[in-house]
Amino acid sequence: MTAGEVDRREQIELSTEHPIPAPGSPLYHNFLAPNQWPSEDILPGFREVYTDYMRRMGHVSMYFTSLVAEAIGLPADAFNKYFDTDQQNKLKILKYPSMEPGNVDETQKGQGVGPHKDSMLTSYLLQATQHHGLQVQNMLGEWIDCPPVDGTLVVSIGQSMEALTKGVCVATTHRVLSPAAGTGARFSMPFFQGVRLDADFDELETVGIGAVPEEVRRQRLEVIERNGGRVDDVKFSLRKGAVVNKVGEALLRIRVKAYPEVGERWYPDILMAVRGE
Repeated sequence: MTAGEVDRREQIELSTEHPIPAPGSPLYHNFLAPNQWPSEDILPGFREVYTDYMRRMGHVSMYFTSLVAEAIGLPADAFNKYFDTDQQNKLKILKYPSMEPGNVDETQKGQGVGPHKDSMLTSYLLQATQHHGLQVQNMLGEWIDCPPVDGTLVVSIGQSMEALTKGVCVATTHRVLSPAAGTGARFSMPFFQGVRLDADFDELETVGIGAVPEEVRRQRLEVIERNGGRVDDVKFSLRKGAVVNKVGEALLRIRVKAYPEVGERWYPDILMAVRGE
C-alpha cells in the first residue's frame, strides 16, 4: 500500500546482513537480520551476485554523499556520524506487471507504486528494462517522466538527508506507473543507503551534520521563491514532535503501514495505532 492505494508490484527485498538481534532489543532492530536467500539449486549465483552488488553500491553511496557534503560547503565526512560501523543498506528487486486485460481489477489505477519519498539518506535506481513509468514531481507539482538511460543510475534524496541538511537537499517525491498492456513487465533495482536507526529526530534537526553555509541556504530559498513556493503530494514525516522519535521507529511504522498483512501477523499493536492516526 502506498498513498492509500494498492501497488501492482512484486519484489524480493534484501539488505546488508546482520545477526538476529538480542532479546529485549528495540522492535525496529528486527530490521537487522540475515536475508532469506532463494535456494542455490533454483537460482545459482543469485546470492553471490546481489551480495557483491550491495557491497559495491555501499561504496558508491558513501562516495556520493561525501560529494553532496562538499557541494553544500561542508567537510566530505560530514554525514559519517550517522552511519553505523556495519551500516545496513537495502536493495529491492522489483517487477511491475503490465496492465493486461483480465489481469486487472476495474478499480485498479495502474499504480506500480504510489507517490512517496524514500526515508533513508540516498537511493540509487537501476532501471533494468526500457519501460517508461518512473516519474518525479517537480516544485510546481508536475510529474516529470524519468525514462531509462543506459549506463546510469537515478539518484534520489531521502527524508533523512533533507532533515540533516535542514531542507537544503530536498527529498524526492516520485512514483511508478504500471506498464501498458502488451509491453511486458518492468524490472528495476533500487538500492537504499541506510542511516543509523538509533538516531532521533531532535538530533537530526538540531545537531545534524553542522551548519550549512548561509550562501547555500540562500540558493535553496531563491529556487523556492522563483517557483512561487513548493507543491508536493507527499508530506515530510521525519520531524521532531511526531508520534515516535527514532529513525528506526519511524521506518518500522512506515513498513507496517505499507504491508498491512505482515503488520497484522507480527506487529498488530503498531498497525492498530497507525490506522487510528
